[in-house]
Amino acid sequence: MLDLRKDFPILRGTDVVYLDSAATAQRPACVMEAERAFNDERNANPLRGLYAWSMEATEAYERARQTVADFVHARQPEEIVFTRNTTEGLNLIAYTWACTNLRPGDEVLVTVMEHHSNLLPWQMACERTGATLRFLECDQRGVFPEEAMRAAVTERTKLVCMGHVSNVFGRVNPVEKMAELAHSVGALMVCDAAQSAPHIALDVQKLGVDFLVFSGHKLCGPMGIGALWARMELLEDMPPFLRGGEMIEYVTRDSATWAEVPHKFEAGTVNASGAVGLEAAIRYLQTAGLETIESHVNALTERALKGMQALPHVHVIGSENAVEHSGILTFTVDGVHPHDIAAIFDSDRICIRAGHHCAQPLMKHLGVGSTARASIYLYNNEQDVDRFLESLATLRSRMGYGE
Repeated sequence: MLDLRKDFPILRGTDVVYLDSAATAQRPACVMEAERAFNDERNANPLRGLYAWSMEATEAYERARQTVADFVHARQPEEIVFTRNTTEGLNLIAYTWACTNLRPGDEVLVTVMEHHSNLLPWQMACERTGATLRFLECDQRGVFPEEAMRAAVTERTKLVCMGHVSNVFGRVNPVEKMAELAHSVGALMVCDAAQSAPHIALDVQKLGVDFLVFSGHKLCGPMGIGALWARMELLEDMPPFLRGGEMIEYVTRDSATWAEVPHKFEAGTVNASGAVGLEAAIRYLQTAGLETIESHVNALTERALKGMQALPHVHVIGSENAVEHSGILTFTVDGVHPHDIAAIFDSDRICIRAGHHCAQPLMKHLGVGSTARASIYLYNNEQDVDRFLESLATLRSRMGYGE
């Protein structure tokens, strides 16, 4: 079992059990120190100044880009575009590639389990271009039957969008297979890796996708920084997303030419300290070992799932196999609203999520209005799981059910 709790200042000396890492992971001291050192020692605009601080800021910013490129196995660092988060990366693709290339009669295929961030941009792109949005549905366990996948991809499909790991089921989705099907009809593949990047080694070459996005704050990094990876030839053909400072090569009164990739997509003053913090977070995960993290999370998830399955009024969404949850346990309790579940846990100093988890189409598909969700990560331990189970076991009696 990993014992990394001491690395996270917010968790030191507190009895709070944090089980909402699928929303935002806590930050280790090394990440905050990396940001602090940047701000203390070289806080200047990267890419603009010819003095030492600015040049050092540029070097740190571009080193972080290289680290992200290595993290996802990009062919070159220029294929990495820094964004604010996964949502901005998906919108960048939608406003640039999709709105430029989609036509009436084209189809965009998304899955019913997508986070709203991997749905709303495609709704917008279809509205603007006249393309049609199609849905690939899963079963109650979150599984996509292969025959349904094959039937959903047609000659009209131009873009397929799928989350690598569901933020409700926790299941690893068949991204490689979907990418293969998309490419067989000449379509492109978008992968939302927000939930997989904290747990699973990413390799865009093996996945076979064309675009991949993730956020720093879900993998122990800062808020407000994320990354988009795309094949270089796609980035070169895509128009800028935002326009203004630093993304230009030359400007006249009437026109402008753009900077080279990736800078044409990074308008204005960039989040350099955030990029440095993201680099530190990636280094931290790599030192801990992604396979070790995955094994640790799976063991704790199995402990939690077994305890939940022993409670007759608790119903876990998705697979009965802990390995297929990636640390995410979404559940309902008979007769208790998810908001009440979360409030009772909070009174026990346990942080969980409640609501539709930005996945309302999936909630409707599953026939539930909302759910509670506990998500386990590398700094959690057996004591955290046991406290969670103790509170869950007494929850209905505390709501007056006499159990």
